[in-house]
Amino acid sequence: MANRSYLYSADSMPDEAEIPQRIRCISEHNWDIPLAHKLLVGRGTSVVPSMIWNPPIGIAADYAGGAALLRDLLRAVGKGLEDDAEFAECVARTTAHLEKQQATYFLLETGEIVSMTDDDPSSSVQRLVAEEIPDAVAQAEAAIAGLNDDWLASVRADWQRHFASFYSDALYFSFPG
Repeated sequence: MANRSYLYSADSMPDEAEIPQRIRCISEHNWDIPLAHKLLVGRGTSVVPSMIWNPPIGIAADYAGGAALLRDLLRAVGKGLEDDAEFAECVARTTAHLEKQQATYFLLETGEIVSMTDDDPSSSVQRLVAEEIPDAVAQAEAAIAGLNDDWLASVRADWQRHFASFYSDALYFSFPG
């Protein structure tokens, strides 16, 4: 079984007492936290209690801001992939699912990924929030502005790894209701 990162949406953030009442499934990705997930949680990012695991290793962020950032980057990446029908289908499927599952917050569950190393899971999530996610956002913003062509070319060349996650109404960890 693959270890995965799980992305959800909700209209409230989990806290120590409870998880949100209505959690919508967005995406899961095997063996990594892909660039798309990092960008989607790239606006208003904070560490929150996990809805699945005990340590505080969940990440919450502004839905609208993260979705806009990903859409802008997908447009920039697509400018070099106009003839790639598979990329166009991936973008259409992703954006339609994001519109359908829209909420106030993205909630990224990192437990399976951060537990793959000997590092403390809570420290790994802090590093994600303080370094890796802001770096990914800065790279994407520069590429969107036309100032990061080499990075954009590398993302374009390996777009499946960055964007072709499993988007669905039901993930391996789904919530009732």
